[in-house]
Amino acid sequence: MQDAKSTRITFLLFPGITQLDFTAPAQALSRMPGAELAGAAASLDPIATDSGFSILPTHDFASCPPADILCIPGGHGVADALGDDATIDFITQQAAGAQWVTSVCTGAFLLGRAGLLDGKRATTHWGYTHLLPLVGAEPTKARVVEDGKIVTCGGVTSGLDFALTLVARLKGDTVAQAIQLAIEYNPAPPFTSGHPDRAPAEVTLGLRTHVYDAAAARMAAALGATT
Repeated sequence: MQDAKSTRITFLLFPGITQLDFTAPAQALSRMPGAELAGAAASLDPIATDSGFSILPTHDFASCPPADILCIPGGHGVADALGDDATIDFITQQAAGAQWVTSVCTGAFLLGRAGLLDGKRATTHWGYTHLLPLVGAEPTKARVVEDGKIVTCGGVTSGLDFALTLVARLKGDTVAQAIQLAIEYNPAPPFTSGHPDRAPAEVTLGLRTHVYDAAAARMAAALGATT
């Protein structure tokens, strides 16, 4: 698995990020031959995640070199980030020269805010897919969606699927399979409730009522306020 050519993979970091949106694909992509990972934020201050701990950026926006792969994670902090001009400008500038532009979960809305999903097929977390037309995207029911150089994926754990898909595109299936084996990504969950298509209806209704109806309304308001 040797490769002399380096690939810079830059993750956007922002307050309120869902840490697994970032750390899951970062873990897989870091094992790709030639990978060089960066985490870029508005400053080098610690970034508070949704899990009660913080992460440290490697770069601020001004010092971050051009990305070959740009990845935008999601999280409840996306609604605030949508209104931050410096964040959107960073996405726009980095995306212009990137080979691949990607998102995990609600990170898709930051791509959309930067004008990168116009007319593109895309996906996001199931609780927000109905909002994708607000950023010009065509909602597509799949865990990973590729449209040109844009790759979007569903919620949280979908980041691993996206990462392995991208490794396969860049380095071939054998390398992607080796990484999957190395991290023992062999899902066998105790319940088949990972998507509304399979979860009990009362579980889906409860989660929508207690979390995602309000969260989606907040996202919609943020999109309306910034478009």
